[in-house]
Amino acid sequence: MRQIYSDIIQFRGTHYDFGYMQGQRLLNSLSVKNREQQWRVRKPRFLISTDETCRAIMKFAPGVWEELEGLQAALKWPIELILKEFGGYRLDYGRSGCSILTGDNFLIRNYDYHPKTYEGRYVLFQPSDQGYAIVGPTQRVTGRMDGMNEKGLAIGYNFMNRKQPGDGFICCMIGRLILEACADVEEAVAMLKEIPHRHSFSYVVYDQQSTTYIVETTPRGVEVRQGNACTNHFEIMKHENRHHLEDSKRRLSILQTRQHTIQQAYDAFRLFNDTDKGIFSTLYGSWAGTIHTSAYLPQQLEVWFALGGNQEPIRVDFAKWLKGQNVSLKKMVGVVDTDISFLHMDEDADWTKRH
Repeated sequence: MRQIYSDIIQFRGTHYDFGYMQGQRLLNSLSVKNREQQWRVRKPRFLISTDETCRAIMKFAPGVWEELEGLQAALKWPIELILKEFGGYRLDYGRSGCSILTGDNFLIRNYDYHPKTYEGRYVLFQPSDQGYAIVGPTQRVTGRMDGMNEKGLAIGYNFMNRKQPGDGFICCMIGRLILEACADVEEAVAMLKEIPHRHSFSYVVYDQQSTTYIVETTPRGVEVRQGNACTNHFEIMKHENRHHLEDSKRRLSILQTRQHTIQQAYDAFRLFNDTDKGIFSTLYGSWAGTIHTSAYLPQQLEVWFALGGNQEPIRVDFAKWLKGQNVSLKKMVGVVDTDISFLHMDEDADWTKRH
């Protein structure tokens, strides 16, 4: 067992200034040093065109491109390196787990992945130039693993497969673009149909009207269905599924059995975060251990967050934050059952080391 943390980062201002501030925080950080070492071991199997990436981002959320420019100004890196690290376009993505359930005014999500990818940043950003304010944990700095915006639109995603990748955005950047630009589930579904997808994921979108859509996406097509529970296999595009789906189907069965008995968001949170309920995972070495549990309550614009299992959620009143009341906490702390290094906390968190 070990204690881990996520920094709480709060910013109000332009996208460029937001990027610059983040770049200053990242200078000489363990996250940057470890990512540099990880690239030495795992060479990129893709090419990034600056013009192509710029056009792709500008089409959906121009402010995100300005954030990347701010990062470049602070870090003083070539734009090609900025895009490789933070651009979220044409990058590769490892396999992962994750489970999601929606109900009466809640979306609950377990983020299951590898500790050496986790950057420990929980961000509240209110742009003054364009786009919606967003709260949620980040991935690759500019992306969002899950989150909610000022309109009460919440999103989470579940990995399906990495077969036959396409020229498109990876999951965390897609999550960011949706939250940046969409006000409700209809707008989110429309963007998910239009946006180019790098890999195959299901995106679960949920809004203040308690409407849920599960959007199955691959580089080859998009299908939309309604439902309240999602794990790691497609229900419509079954031909795109991986061969080994036993654990995904097991977790989905638990969610479907329990969802009709859950009356409150806190009950759903306990189902996901308690380590003895069958949803929480300790398979960290297999890229599928639960690192955090997120809950989004769109009607009151409240978010809950916990690192590790068997935790009480830290509650953030996003509605008050939008009105100017800062969160007093600087870090959120939790405990996980692994000795694997975390990207933002440990020296030499690269792929040559077993732990």
